[in-house]
Amino acid sequence: MNLTIALLPGDGIGPEISRQGVKAANAVAAKFGHRLHFRHALIGAAAIDATGDPFPEETYKVCSEADAVLFSAVGDLRFDNRPDLTVRPEQGLLAMRKKLGLFANIRPVNTFDCLLHLSPLREDRIKGADFVCIRELTGGMYFGDKQQDDNHAFDVCSYTRGEIERILRVAFGYAQRRRHHLTIVDKANVLATSRLWRKVGQEIATEYPDVEVEFMYVDNAAMRMIQDPRSFDVMVTENTFGDILTDEGSVISGSMGLLPSASTGSGTPVFEPIHGSWPQAAGKDIANPLAQILSVAMMFEHFGLAEEGQLIRRAVDASLAEGIRTPDLAAEGAQAYGTEYVGTWIADYISRS
Repeated sequence: MNLTIALLPGDGIGPEISRQGVKAANAVAAKFGHRLHFRHALIGAAAIDATGDPFPEETYKVCSEADAVLFSAVGDLRFDNRPDLTVRPEQGLLAMRKKLGLFANIRPVNTFDCLLHLSPLREDRIKGADFVCIRELTGGMYFGDKQQDDNHAFDVCSYTRGEIERILRVAFGYAQRRRHHLTIVDKANVLATSRLWRKVGQEIATEYPDVEVEFMYVDNAAMRMIQDPRSFDVMVTENTFGDILTDEGSVISGSMGLLPSASTGSGTPVFEPIHGSWPQAAGKDIANPLAQILSVAMMFEHFGLAEEGQLIRRAVDASLAEGIRTPDLAAEGAQAYGTEYVGTWIADYISRS
């Protein structure tokens, strides 16, 4: 298979982990006879510095012409605590999602047996946890009308039936391919938009009789995720709730550096780690590249290349089992390895397998 991939390293640790994702992708391509063509483009603070725009038109062109986007992170300390700024790196990510029509964010959450001790939750609560969070990406407060002055501010949360239907159908599809259980998360006892979500969910559920549907308020879902994460299979929710719950879910595994994601819709799909740019660590060779590498696995699987994706997952499992870990995952008293070393080790494992 020939694939053109838009490569958007972004800011902070982005360029470092991006290199490791490319290593893994190229190793798999060489082993299975695929051809990958990477096209670099700017996003976030790097794009603001170069063009004044966090998602320049040229970057959009590169992304729209590609088969997939491999994205890393945006964010820069220069923009933090500056509410007066009207142009920010994070706007590049929102613009990419909107322009590419990426309305569904897919975030798998699972644990690794050798890392259970790193989670803040008890091992007996999380061992075997394996669920998928599906977050609506282009509606809600993030994209609604906004206004702010010194004394008053508002953000409008708005959803249409069509926006809700399309994300719910994605979620039902995942539930059918997994354990046939779907949790629809809302706040229907308070919010009008949530009541529409629940109404549409009840209607669509009749089309999927093989899927058990559970409706849950977001505050209850947040508690349940900590108390019994194994009770979830597929979870779907609106943009703001999804942003919060997926970050909560990432803590279950013990490190945000372990979890990948995919954003899909009508345009070029984007594959990215869920963590941020961690600018304080940039250039120190300490960033965990596993979420980026696992995002590459999701990318291959998206194109029906399941064996390729599974090989990457086995390589990551092997690196963890053999103690080839960055400082955030290293066992007490054990050697910690740098970002580049871990990425090279995984690529070599893929090539040797």
